[in-house]
This record gives sequence, structure tokens and C-alpha cells, in this order.
Amino acid sequence: MLAPEGQRGFCFVRQNVGGEMVLTTYGRSTGFCVDPIEKKPLNHFLPGTAVLSFGTAGCNLGCKFCQNWESSKSRAVDRASETADPATIAEAAVQLECHSVAFTYNDPVIWAEYAIDTARACHERGIKTVAVTAGYITPEARGSFYEFMDAANVDLKAFSEDFYHRLSYAHLQPVLDSLEWLKRETNVWFEITNLIIPRENDAEDEIRRMCDWLLEHVGDEVPVHFTAFHPDFRMLDHEPTPLDTLLMAYKTPRRRASSTCTWVTYTIRSITVLIAGPATCC
Repeated sequence: MLAPEGQRGFCFVRQNVGGEMVLTTYGRSTGFCVDPIEKKPLNHFLPGTAVLSFGTAGCNLGCKFCQNWESSKSRAVDRASETADPATIAEAAVQLECHSVAFTYNDPVIWAEYAIDTARACHERGIKTVAVTAGYITPEARGSFYEFMDAANVDLKAFSEDFYHRLSYAHLQPVLDSLEWLKRETNVWFEITNLIIPRENDAEDEIRRMCDWLLEHVGDEVPVHFTAFHPDFRMLDHEPTPLDTLLMAYKTPRRRASSTCTWVTYTIRSITVLIAGPATCC
């Protein structure tokens, strides 16, 4: 269903102009940063290399625990102030000696045209591309988007429809469909992140069921990252994730498949520290 003329969608960055939903943030970014690739997090894709990361404003989910809410929940005119065309971004990656460019901070599926054009420019310069995404994308759009992505980190926020509906204004099944499709239909290297939030998705039974589903549908060679929640945005009333909970999650899939790659990462004031997990050998 098309929004009325002049109105924007839930993501805010797409607007009905003349009967067509157009991207209003093309060529505009909330900022750029050079990161280690492990921060995305990706532990089996170009390990030890630098990645040029950038995003735009808006998002197609409404996560109450969003850790990038200042950009993802802002109005485009407020935050998307830096301008850069795709060729300029690819050139910057080369000059900064980055092996890849990551579309991150907010979900690149809502600014797919910009991400795809940038990916094309990067590939022309020998630069790989990474999508950091919630995996919330329609079947019709998947192929054209991931055709230009070399790697992805998919945020599987929980393993219950109630969580997705109540805390993200979304649904679980489309994310599961995306994960299964990535494994079966593409050559995209992907890893999965699960942010564990106390009293919301930290039950051992839910984590076990999630791991069982992943083992069955994407296999035991897709790395899973269990990460710690910190109070933010509209969930300031929840405590940070205890270390014991993270270690419980880390051990769960490893009890069920000996070759499963799992990591626990703890974030302290935006510094991500690996506290448990195997060495990376690619």
C-alpha cells in the first residue's frame, strides 16, 4: 500500500513523490568511521583488516533497545548531513587502506539504492562490501540487494514473535526466512548476532530453541555472536546483561554441535571485548 502523496513511510527516509516512494537520503550519511572488521562483528571474513563503516538516517524497525537510536530514529534532515557519492566512498576506502566497506548503523535495506551503487563502485576498486542488517527484507527485494554484498552480519534479535512484535514492531518469520535463504541460495558469507536482553530473550529454553533452529536450517559453520545489552533509548529500566548469562548462551550451541563457532562479546562504553570464543582460522 502506497503512502499518500508527500507522506513518508515508517522508516521516514522514503517519501511518496509523484506516486513513487523515493529515497530522500541518497548520497547523505550520518558519518564515517574506520573499524576493525571484528567490530561488525565478523570473525571469519577478512580477519585482522580495517573496514570503512557508514550509515544514514531512519530504520524499518522500531526497536525500543536501539543502540544507534540517535541516527536510526532521527529525521533525515537532522542527522544525514555528510554527503558522499558512491565513487568517493570507494576512493576513501582505498586511500584509508580498508579492505571492505560496511553499510551499518541503520539497516541498509531501507537505503538499498545508495548501498548497491556504492557496492558497485567498491567492487570496481577491489573493495569488498558488508551489510549489517536485521534481515527484515521481502523475498522480492533480497536477490537484488544481496547480489552486491560479499558478507553480512544478521541481527537475530530473539526467537519469539512476541519479542519482535512488542519490542521491535516487526515479525520473526521474515528474519528466519532471510537466514535460510542466505544459506541456501547465495554465496554471501554471513554471521549472526543475538543481543541478549535480561528478562526479554535471556531464557535458556529460548536460546536452546534458537540454536536448534540455526543448526537445522543454516548449519554448524555459521558463526553466532552473543552480545551484551546495555540500557539505552526506551529500555533504560533494564539492567545490563550479566556475564553468566552470556557464558550460558555461549555454551548452549557448543553442547549440541562440536564444530559450531560461537563468541561472547562484552561492550563497555562502546569498546567491544571478546571474552570467550575460539581462535579465528580462515
